[in-house]
Amino acid sequence: MLTQVTTNASLQARKNAACAQGIGTLTPHFTARAENAELWDVEGRRFVDFASGIATLATGHRHPRIVAAVRAQLDDFHHTCFHVTPYEEYVALCEQLNRLVPGPSAKKSALFTTGAEAVENAMKVARAATGRSGVVAFSGAFHGRTFMGMALTGKVAPYKAGFGPMPGDVWHVPFPAAPLGVTVDDSIAALDRLFKTDVDPQRVAAIVIELVQGEGGFYVAPPELMEHLRAECDRHGILLVVDEIQTGFGRTGKLFALEHYGIEADLVTTAKSLAGGFPLSALTGRAEHMDATRVGSLGGTYAGNPLAVAAALETMRVIEDEGLVARARMLGEQLTACLSALRTEVPRICDVRGLGAMVAVEFRDPHSGEPDAEFTKRVHAAGLERGLLLLTCGVHGNVVRFLFPLTIPEAVFEEGLGLLADSVRAANV
Repeated sequence: MLTQVTTNASLQARKNAACAQGIGTLTPHFTARAENAELWDVEGRRFVDFASGIATLATGHRHPRIVAAVRAQLDDFHHTCFHVTPYEEYVALCEQLNRLVPGPSAKKSALFTTGAEAVENAMKVARAATGRSGVVAFSGAFHGRTFMGMALTGKVAPYKAGFGPMPGDVWHVPFPAAPLGVTVDDSIAALDRLFKTDVDPQRVAAIVIELVQGEGGFYVAPPELMEHLRAECDRHGILLVVDEIQTGFGRTGKLFALEHYGIEADLVTTAKSLAGGFPLSALTGRAEHMDATRVGSLGGTYAGNPLAVAAALETMRVIEDEGLVARARMLGEQLTACLSALRTEVPRICDVRGLGAMVAVEFRDPHSGEPDAEFTKRVHAAGLERGLLLLTCGVHGNVVRFLFPLTIPEAVFEEGLGLLADSVRAANV
């Protein structure tokens, strides 16, 4: 009797028949196994992973210490619901986050499951702490696919299109981005105009910002903007909420991107690499704000799952023991040098930017200056053809972002850079 062979094509057909159309996938390759910064599909094809689950794997696929920590926790218990019978590990992780999140204020934390949940609960805390309803976010932002997450997100397609009215009292101002023609002064002026013409700042509970926009194109918030936002929040009694879901845990060459700015946020959301790829998120903030909500108003059945918490505690140790924050800076410098060298060959490269290992390259038509999404797609396809997993982003879809594991072996990283250079050159033909 012949055994049916599993192929990418057969699995794609099953996916199309069984899974909702709205669940998109970037490649037609189905994963069979992965190790650190390498991944193999069901047909045995190997890929160098420069995506790492959209920044969830700073410590790589299946880090042996994290796997061991999860197995050890599994031997004790894998779920009780913290609301029913609490456990020490949840408390220990909150203590750790309270110590690590930048700023001198006394802090408290709450654990959740997804980044969107952390953002939702940040809005709940901000509204409870201030007694206000308004929220200000930025164009190009991504804060999740829940309704409040969509409302805060500054990109319509594919996140908002077709889903009807968003929650009210959410306002957007432009995020500074030189390739988009938006300066820091433009952003500051837009916020000032918003407060004069559309919403009373005394009605605003929070200003929410990513320090490096993820889905928006890896534009980096200038220090002048963050200083202005901190001053405006202090002036009007608004909470400054920093979304570190993608930037956190070493990605930008600091444990948190906030450390580049020397200011303190009122609330900080984290997820992704917090637990080495296990589903876990957190909200950490000034203790007086975090305690503004009623008992029982925060949490969730799976929030702070013991296996994910065990992974997170070990992830924190791995990041420190293996010097991954410093390694992020080194890897980012190597990648930036590679991309900068390509600019002489490929005039469509209009910008190379980022913090630490959170780097992006933007492509535009060299004659018209218009965003070149088609060229970006060709780079992505050429990478896939050569065995390199890349991610695209940007409001115009003309940016490639790099989110490789910070544990990537040097030889694999060099191989990936070579594949990247070949892919960009191939797309340029």
